[in-house]
Amino acid sequence: MNLKTLLLTLNLLFSFCAFSQNTYVFLGSYNRDKSAEAIQIYQLDTLNGKLTKVTSAKNIINPSYLTVSPNGKYVYACTDTKTPNAGSVSSFEFNPENKTLTFLNSQRSGGENPVYVSVHKNGKWLANANYTEGSVSVYPLLENGKIDSIAQNFQYMDGSTHKERQTRSHVHSAVFSPQCDFLFLPDLGADKIRCYAFDSNLKKPLVETQNPFTKTDLEAGPRHFTFHPNQKFGYCIEEMAGQISVYKYENGILNKIQRIATHADNIEEGFESSDIHISPDGKFLYATNRGKENNIAIFSIDENGLLKNIGYQSTLGKHPRIFAIDESGKFLVATNVTTGNVIVFKRDLKTGLLKKTGKQIKMENVSCVQIKKIEK
Repeated sequence: MNLKTLLLTLNLLFSFCAFSQNTYVFLGSYNRDKSAEAIQIYQLDTLNGKLTKVTSAKNIINPSYLTVSPNGKYVYACTDTKTPNAGSVSSFEFNPENKTLTFLNSQRSGGENPVYVSVHKNGKWLANANYTEGSVSVYPLLENGKIDSIAQNFQYMDGSTHKERQTRSHVHSAVFSPQCDFLFLPDLGADKIRCYAFDSNLKKPLVETQNPFTKTDLEAGPRHFTFHPNQKFGYCIEEMAGQISVYKYENGILNKIQRIATHADNIEEGFESSDIHISPDGKFLYATNRGKENNIAIFSIDENGLLKNIGYQSTLGKHPRIFAIDESGKFLVATNVTTGNVIVFKRDLKTGLLKKTGKQIKMENVSCVQIKKIEK
């Protein structure tokens, strides 16, 4: 090997290694102790799945769910979750070079028990779902990453048929459509997936549509929702029924084409299905089950968007509330609330199956994970 070839090889190797080090894992938790590191950030080595701690934030109560801005500079969290007569959304600035996570500001969530936040792809709007009081709030985001005052808040009162869990609305997530021109709100309490058109140019961007909701099966308890990368299909995980409903999607309209169980046939009750995500290549769907199962159900996706169960993977802990897949599709990171552990799984890109890799991370009451590749 001549000197020129050697230098080129070394440069490519250096670039590949550097690329593997700009992916970050953001963890939130249920933690009322203000001295605890309630938000923690790790670097994910996308060569071997190793997690290395970068920074953390204290003086926060129950940052139970969080998301990251499209440019990776800001972290937005549901805070004061499960706190009576409270509830807020908070913003933080993340600087990977200085290894700092700095609190910016908070706003009231517009309802008790905020459980989900998402950011518009233009980075100018934040949507928040409030579970207990069944409401959605949207906020403008300022150029410095801070959250402005609430622009809109809608609250719902209708419930469904379960006498204990569905006496009123419980909005469990707020998910933008692939083009961010609609906002979908799975409502566990009302057995509905609510929908608004979203016009980011308006001061009040949520606009009512002719189809304000899609009705789910009774006592389904719709929780989280995701879209296929091809933008043609939507998938809703139903917490109470332990099912996934598959929808054909077009211009804000959902038409159901399949409903399939997240659990094995021998499990007939006590479902606590939670989170749902699709691999970047669109070939596999993953869904978590808490309760008796504590596993990840794995499905293949055919060209028509339909699911086929191909296996289960234990999350190696209890109560896997949220998980995430990195942008390369090589790794899945799961959080277990009750056992307080974070597990990294290596994905087999051909079969979709999972295998634990690296050393697990311990974090008390860890409840949420997001993964973001940040370009330098």
